[in-house]
Amino acid sequence: MTTNHHSLTIGLANERATVRFAQDLALAVTLGDCITLSGDLGAGKTTLARAIIRSVALDPDHEVPSPTFTLLQTYELRFTIGHFDLYRIGDPDEIHELGLDDVLETGIALIEWPEMADGGLPAYAIKVKMSGLDDQRSLQISGPEAFMSRLRRSLTIRKFLEDEGLIDCDRFFLLGDASTRTYERVLHANSDPLILMNSPRQSDGPIIKNGKTYSEIAHLAEDVVPFVAIAELLASYGLTSPKILHASIEDGILVVEDLGDEKPIDAQNVPISERYLAAVDVLAFLHGKPVPGQLEIAGGFTHSLPHYDEDIMQMEIELLPDWYLPYKTSTPTNKASKDAFISIWKTLFVRLKQAETSLVLRDYHSPNIIWQPNRTGIERVGLIDFQDALIGPSAYDVASLAQDARVTVSEDLEQKLLEEYRSIRVQNDSSFDIDGFSEAYAIMAAQRASKVIGIFVRLKERDGKAHYLQHIPRIEEYLRRLCHYPVLAPLRDWLVKHQVL
Repeated sequence: MTTNHHSLTIGLANERATVRFAQDLALAVTLGDCITLSGDLGAGKTTLARAIIRSVALDPDHEVPSPTFTLLQTYELRFTIGHFDLYRIGDPDEIHELGLDDVLETGIALIEWPEMADGGLPAYAIKVKMSGLDDQRSLQISGPEAFMSRLRRSLTIRKFLEDEGLIDCDRFFLLGDASTRTYERVLHANSDPLILMNSPRQSDGPIIKNGKTYSEIAHLAEDVVPFVAIAELLASYGLTSPKILHASIEDGILVVEDLGDEKPIDAQNVPISERYLAAVDVLAFLHGKPVPGQLEIAGGFTHSLPHYDEDIMQMEIELLPDWYLPYKTSTPTNKASKDAFISIWKTLFVRLKQAETSLVLRDYHSPNIIWQPNRTGIERVGLIDFQDALIGPSAYDVASLAQDARVTVSEDLEQKLLEEYRSIRVQNDSSFDIDGFSEAYAIMAAQRASKVIGIFVRLKERDGKAHYLQHIPRIEEYLRRLCHYPVLAPLRDWLVKHQVL
């Protein structure tokens, strides 16, 4: 099969420039990438490979011995890296005996002296040809358009940082999410650590239902405008959200304040009650604030807050019969069973029409709460990952926190959180409808559980991410707890009948 390659030439003035480029390259690779490094002795192949490995390791001093004699050095980092040196192989087939295919299944390969493989490397291999003397080098890079596009994006980010005065900074991968959005930690001598959001505008994708794409139905953020707008709204309320320090709205690049790494859980992944209670205090405060339908930010951009409507909720709850139930029972869900499930939920959605609405941050749980020990009151709760916020039932975010999908919230702590929330709401507004909130909480907690449990199975079955299955027993337990709410009696009967409970 022929692979169309595109090329790029880069000059590196010194060893520091090589390290910076290695960081840019490391942020562009993805699983399965095979990168060949060719050039004369002393051209810097091992120097570049070592810098790439150290960048992925997030450690500039990570030990990276040359594989000249061992032929292969393997590193189990964020992903596997196989560092090959083929100079001494006797037969091109040895590259496969060394485990190249296995490495590419779980990570990337860096291959020095690729010409010794005599054409036995993948046709899609990314080729880096190095030349130059001493520390000054020139690189000619060619590869498939998918990789070259990622590399050009990474180099665009580097130029943006330099244009904003962050010259000679270090860039390290922080995390990625289910969209095309990724995050980096940026270190610069003249500032505290910073967070870079790399969020190129997403295409709408294929139409999946009623003439709409998934992002249209779910109202997912397709650029950085919603993040900036919600961050500024939260800050205007006195809440802690990352300050926007540098921005290219058009390019989808933001540099924001780094709120740190301190979570509301301990080293054993157990919720810290004080922090969860402070987090529910934030919701009680936020839900007493009016929500403008349209938000304006600098540059003439506006963001209209969408509504968490029945179309979104139904699409989400269908994940349970479509993905979770077949996994649980080893049998596809029949149409009658799914129709009955949807019918139950349509009745519940009608009841939600009377529920109080507010700003819904949407994923208000432990991964997106950053504890601020040096602040007081509600400012101790740092908020991130709110770009998909919308207007919906206030109870949704309370359920996200009190039945945290990633860590086990005990039934005792769940009840304390609900009591804390109700107490503050009544204290601030004597007309607050406690019974109405309790019913909305039950419905929204069950709705979120149905969505999340289906997503976790889908991540395993469709995307090969089996580690999400570890969370399923927790979600099942949350569903069992919810069964005592009278409004959920029909749903409970369906779950029991279909062996979910």
